[in-house]
Amino acid sequence: MSMVNIKINGMPLSVPAGSTILEAARFAGINVPTLCFLKDVNEIGACRMCVVEVKGARSLVAACVYPVNEGMEVFTNTPKVQQSRKMTLELLLSVHDRKCLTCKRSGSCELQSLCYELGVDDAEHFDGSKPEALVDETTDYLVRDNGKCILCRRCVAACANQHVSVIGPNSRGFDTHIGCMFERPLSDVACVSCGQCVVSCPTGALTERDQCGEVMAAINDPEKYVVVQTAPAIRATLGECFGMPVGTNVKGKMVAALRRLGFDKVFDTDFGADLTIMEEATEFLGRVKNGGVLPMITSCSPGWVKFCEHYFPDLLPNVSSCKSPQQMTGAMIKTWFAEKNNLDPKNIVVVSVMPCTAKKFEIKRDDMSAAGEELPDTDIAITTRELSRLINMAHLDFVNLPDEEFDDAMGVSTGAAAIFGATGGVMEAALRTAADVLEGKSVENVEYTEVRGTEGIKEAVYHVGGMDVKVAVVSGLNNANEVLEKVRSGEADYHFIEIMCCPGGCVNGGGQPIQPSTVRSFTDLKADRARALYEEDKNLPLRKSHESPLIKLVYEEYLGEPGSHKAHELLHTSYVARKKY
Repeated sequence: MSMVNIKINGMPLSVPAGSTILEAARFAGINVPTLCFLKDVNEIGACRMCVVEVKGARSLVAACVYPVNEGMEVFTNTPKVQQSRKMTLELLLSVHDRKCLTCKRSGSCELQSLCYELGVDDAEHFDGSKPEALVDETTDYLVRDNGKCILCRRCVAACANQHVSVIGPNSRGFDTHIGCMFERPLSDVACVSCGQCVVSCPTGALTERDQCGEVMAAINDPEKYVVVQTAPAIRATLGECFGMPVGTNVKGKMVAALRRLGFDKVFDTDFGADLTIMEEATEFLGRVKNGGVLPMITSCSPGWVKFCEHYFPDLLPNVSSCKSPQQMTGAMIKTWFAEKNNLDPKNIVVVSVMPCTAKKFEIKRDDMSAAGEELPDTDIAITTRELSRLINMAHLDFVNLPDEEFDDAMGVSTGAAAIFGATGGVMEAALRTAADVLEGKSVENVEYTEVRGTEGIKEAVYHVGGMDVKVAVVSGLNNANEVLEKVRSGEADYHFIEIMCCPGGCVNGGGQPIQPSTVRSFTDLKADRARALYEEDKNLPLRKSHESPLIKLVYEEYLGEPGSHKAHELLHTSYVARKKY
């Protein structure tokens, strides 16, 4: 790697050629402030927060896009730089809804943080007319408030990276605002509900639709039996909301917190993940043996399923009919668990904690009711961020809580379920079970490392049961589009494809803790969070879904066998083509 010699604030530094000033400054331990910048997502140099002085340059330059060159001298903290950044913030605030105390992003807002750091406490001398503050509350999963938007376009870039591009800048000049084409509401366009725009937003302009009040109302209703289930990825991310290092597994503290919030039962969605593998592996083997539609594509990610319904409706027969682990767990709570405990399903409220805003959409899909038409499998889906709010509202000392275990009825799970939260995890879990079935014995190797990692597209071929099984693992919808176009044209000959809507899988979902651009741009959140799940898998005594004694019991007592008629009634669903525009 060739290096160039530069100076930053008078300090000699040798940095890789091709680096930007922003990247070079980090080598020197200097965080140049940014607002619009997100590495590999939005690198447009538009907000001008990152301006620095370069010796010999006629004006300040944007550090996020300006490349270094041999002998360059950079100054990041001169009075001229400070004055420019401060004025940029004051101008942004002059058209901003400054009701910080009631904003969900207070404390994690990048605009707010920069104002504190740069001593901006008054923008009234720039106050005047403000653009009309448009609020879109038409969906079940997110709220857009343009009164808090700073036009950084990070959400626009994130949506484009998901191959959806349903939002963008409308109008011009002073009236510029982010919206959908022809000012249509978000509910009337082909948004896939992934929430990547939310985790990219530096302010409170985009937030999940908050359901904390509904959760507490259910808990405080003496007529309701309230059960909570938590997705595998939550344990690897919730700690970030309380200042713990990225990738800390807080499963025990999370269970303790949920119990103290007042839930009647605290269950693990890993149980549903194991069920999903049993049904999905059985469905895949059935398709292989009986000449069914191939490649089969996983159906755990509701954002991906909605993308397929909008953009690839001709491939819906390829999508597994299995419900997601969230829905399977909810279905079993309101049927098997209810019957075992003499509970009326009508009085059970199932709350799920998910890494995903799309789960809020999924629970209201048609054909998601196992216990009766009026009883959805899951009643309320909240994000990791909402759970952290509930914990704070209850004044729980999360970091110092003891480690507790999930309740027994659905507290037993396997390592195969734990890795569902990482891209490649569903595929690896399915292969562990499918290999045993095809080989007719327990296969010793349970780690399919070729499908691990944060790359957007991974391929592998495994020889099991006398046949070569060609698989692909995809995360992020730009990558999904690329692979599906090859499937559609006949260019690809996969047997099994895992698709996760969000880049990196559920650990990077749209409902996860929001990290500032200084972290998102220079830390591999996907890898650090996934590492916690793989570590849990490695340390669990059971690592294959079909070896779980709880799963065996459920099929013996209630479902019969994987793929049975009853299993299809409770654990499978259907899809519908949706309009693209």
